[in-house]
Amino acid sequence: MEILSILIPVSLFLGGIGLAAFFWAMKTRQFDDPEGDSHRILTKEWDDRPKP
Repeated sequence: MEILSILIPVSLFLGGIGLAAFFWAMKTRQFDDPEGDSHRILTKEWDDRPKP
């Protein structure tokens, strides 16, 4: 049971780091355009280049 005195604070600390990283990503607008990324993958822009 003594290990719980170490594991509980460590898990709360790691959870806080994860939560802080999530809020940082939201603040820096990392999740703005998920639909645009999927459409860019499907388009074949490399086929539109002129042939030499």
